[in-house]
Amino acid sequence: MQTLTPYPHLLHGCDYNPEQWLDSPEILAQDIEYMKQAHINCVSVGIFAWAALEPHEGDYQLDWLANIINKLYANGIYTVLATPSGAKPVWMSHKYPEIRRVSADRIRDLQGGRHNHCYTSPVYREKVRAMNTKLAERFGTHPAVILWHISNEIQGECHCELCQAAFRDWLKERYGTLDALNAAWWTAFWSHTYTEWEQIESPSPRGETNIHGLNLDWKRFCTAQTRSFFENEIAPIKAVNPRIPVTMNLMGFYDGINYWEMAKSCDVISWDAYPTWHTNQDGDETYNAFWADAYSDICRSMLGKPFLLMENTPSQTNWHDVCRPKSWGFHRLSAISMLAHGADSIQYFQWRQSRGCSEKFHGAVMTHANRTDTRVFQEVSGVGAMLEKLDALAGAKTDAKIAILYDIESHWAVNDAKGPRNIGIGDNDLMLRMYLPFWKNGYAVDILNPEQDFSGYHLLVIPMLYLLHPDTAKRIRDYAKQGGTVVLTMHTGVVDAHDLCYMGTTPAEGLAELAGIRFLEIDPLYDKQYETMRIVKAPFPLAETYRLERLCERVAAEGAEVLGVYEHDNPCMPDGMPCLTRNSFGRGTAYYLGGFAEDSFFSDFLISLAEKLGIEPALDTTLPHGVVAASRQAADGTVFCFVMNWTREARSVNLPYPMKDYETGKIYQAKLPLAPYGAKILVRL
Repeated sequence: MQTLTPYPHLLHGCDYNPEQWLDSPEILAQDIEYMKQAHINCVSVGIFAWAALEPHEGDYQLDWLANIINKLYANGIYTVLATPSGAKPVWMSHKYPEIRRVSADRIRDLQGGRHNHCYTSPVYREKVRAMNTKLAERFGTHPAVILWHISNEIQGECHCELCQAAFRDWLKERYGTLDALNAAWWTAFWSHTYTEWEQIESPSPRGETNIHGLNLDWKRFCTAQTRSFFENEIAPIKAVNPRIPVTMNLMGFYDGINYWEMAKSCDVISWDAYPTWHTNQDGDETYNAFWADAYSDICRSMLGKPFLLMENTPSQTNWHDVCRPKSWGFHRLSAISMLAHGADSIQYFQWRQSRGCSEKFHGAVMTHANRTDTRVFQEVSGVGAMLEKLDALAGAKTDAKIAILYDIESHWAVNDAKGPRNIGIGDNDLMLRMYLPFWKNGYAVDILNPEQDFSGYHLLVIPMLYLLHPDTAKRIRDYAKQGGTVVLTMHTGVVDAHDLCYMGTTPAEGLAELAGIRFLEIDPLYDKQYETMRIVKAPFPLAETYRLERLCERVAAEGAEVLGVYEHDNPCMPDGMPCLTRNSFGRGTAYYLGGFAEDSFFSDFLISLAEKLGIEPALDTTLPHGVVAASRQAADGTVFCFVMNWTREARSVNLPYPMKDYETGKIYQAKLPLAPYGAKILVRL
């Protein structure tokens, strides 16, 4: 497993843009001294520096970058070296207009912005490859360079003629014949059958958007083309020194491309975390925090090892609706939360605020005041000092016994489906709603793509897997047969890989048999409409009733034991139809939930189920509201327990056994006090 050798420590760093300050050598000299004071041990450089690296075509100017890297290294600061492809230089954009993207409405972009190049253009691919070759030849064996940061926040799609031709070639390879494509896309609908390959165009608001197989395959193609471009970027880098790992920084729940496919070409996963902190008047950050931790768990799960936090703000963003700075002391809490869920780095955008343009008011370690006695600088320095004490945490693993399946292709398909609910089907909301109680109660969760191996987990949770591959269904059935416990939900197993509805019993491919039920119909609800589930047989402590929203699926029990039923105040609707069932399958058990239940149901049901299965949380105690816990185990066997308070009220946690504060050495026998927005890193005595 590739690690960030030769620097096996937690990284504390930032995006650094010295190209903006080349005419201010006093600033650059000052930066290094200030970085050392802030305990910065690595910086990302070169991310948007193409114009400085190649100011004119073929005129490569790398000496300034070498000077920066050498000076940083001489002062104990390593380099994460970025490739600059995310922002093409003006001269290139004007000389080679084909590299500028064409939008879905078939209009070519003007020069400007970033992340707007064509992934297919041979010209741009060659220019990127040439630049990366120069960078690799100059720095690929430099002892300061510990990681390649490929481009930046890779995103978007292009609809130019080059991409259209590449899309058709991709389809030819995928389907072989037009007959096969027409069958897979169901093009007899509205007489949209293709008779020549050249007739196929990407989806457009001015053209075709109603062939769901086309829409789905276009997104798959965009992922494939992006990955191809990515591999074109890394080829010259790996040719010079394959030992230095490569990464791309993900953007949370961005759904423009399939990140799980991109991960196959990465050595390390990294992401940029920008939760919208401090939106609540009462200061309770619980619900602002959990989605970020959920995505951290995704990043950790992609390659089954720690990830890097490539960007977070040390204070505030400049692009949220309201750009609030982090509260006093909050930065330490947010950093510890990232470590708790698998991060081996805390890195910032950015080191120094720009003087001009669209990011001049984005937070930074060094503000326009250019002082180190600011609150932000001092808090960043404090996090850096903390990380230096945590060397043993680098590379530490998370031992999760619970897996949640999340399929981006299913997400694409269900949100393109035109029914049953077009004001928010809520598949991501359901996944996060099922993740939330585990997070609140300190249970480690891996969030997996269905292609990944889930056979070793004790509990498998499958929220709304609308698009179902036969192989996935078989592995789910095999998992249950061999003794696993599965939780299935409504609107699962509805369509195949081409977004064609399964004929016959659903959930398809044997999942109805697994659940012991048969689908009858689905009833979508308007916002603020609700139904009720009444528990008729509780396998563990549950409330008498729970509220349901959004989607309510009617099923018939065919072998399953009915645990919960619909209860209506509408005389036109029959009471007693199954809503929650349990079925034995082989040596395992499958639960099926037909309605989109409220938070309290998942909290009661999933935590009781985890306890029944003998799954242990990070800290075996009742945590007060807003306090969460997580753990990681180091290679030497040390188990780090992270306890975090996401409220601005002081909290106290009853400890099940004495524990020691890893940073201070203080022993806590029975009670752990937590300050407002406080966090502790503990080890068991």
